Amino acid sequence: MKFQVLDIIPHLKNPLTGDIVSTADRLNQVVETARRAEALGFDSFSVGERHAGEFISSSPTTVLAAIAAVTDRIRLQSGVTVLAVLDPVRVAEDYATIDQLSRGRLELVIGKGNEVLQYPLFGLDLADQWDLLAEKYGLLRRLWREEDVTWSGRFRAPLTEPTTTTPRPFAGPPRIWHGSATTLTSAALAAKWGDPLFTANAIQPRENYRVLIDHYREEYERHGHDPKQQYLGSGSGTGGVFIADTTQEAIRQFGPVYEALTANRNVPGNNSPFRDIQHAVAEGPALVGSPEQVTDKIL
Repeated sequence: MKFQVLDIIPHLKNPLTGDIVSTADRLNQVVETARRAEALGFDSFSVGERHAGEFISSSPTTVLAAIAAVTDRIRLQSGVTVLAVLDPVRVAEDYATIDQLSRGRLELVIGKGNEVLQYPLFGLDLADQWDLLAEKYGLLRRLWREEDVTWSGRFRAPLTEPTTTTPRPFAGPPRIWHGSATTLTSAALAAKWGDPLFTANAIQPRENYRVLIDHYREEYERHGHDPKQQYLGSGSGTGGVFIADTTQEAIRQFGPVYEALTANRNVPGNNSPFRDIQHAVAEGPALVGSPEQVTDKIL
């Protein structure tokens, strides 16, 4: 089992005091957190990508490059790269550059993204999100595995001349995960290619994610892949990790923060069913409690 720190870089007022740090300070917090995560022995650090809402993670490649410069060992991940709205050629170039800067520490997590407003922002139709993701992933795989690629598809201008993206990845194609928060389609795409699945357990009951994982495993075997090669990850969203000597003390300290954070989340793609910390701890992904309770929940 390996452990990761993920930051999708929300830039919000403190839900209790109303204070907010500057954009520069918030971005530098991410880099410093990654440096500390490495010092504490975490296995990887992941930077999210959002193009709408109260986030400043629209350029995760820039942040990951800054992290690569101040770390030596920790693996670097995107979480997720919103491939459905991006150009696979540019994704191949940008992330291979990070892979080179970090000397082979990059892993990519791709998906359609959680924010519906990013599709019109990039001039795309939300109804095409799954077709966009599947097509662009097919091209990205080829660009990292082949040279002199020619290609044509529905959503991007064809590559009529043999194309080799540069720089090439540091030591072969980085591992590519598929992020799936609420739907079976991303899990099925991961299974089709024999790729690992990251279930971004952000806001829903844990039972919902068992459905995703079971579907992935079934599809993985149906496509003829060795089930022993399955690789799975799961993340805890709203609430993250908050540990105190006892569960009661953790809930007492973190409860007001959690409930303030979730009070205004009745929006598509971000509508947590949990409105109190007790419910979130019992049924949801929040890792809040004593060390023993949090350990039991992870296992």
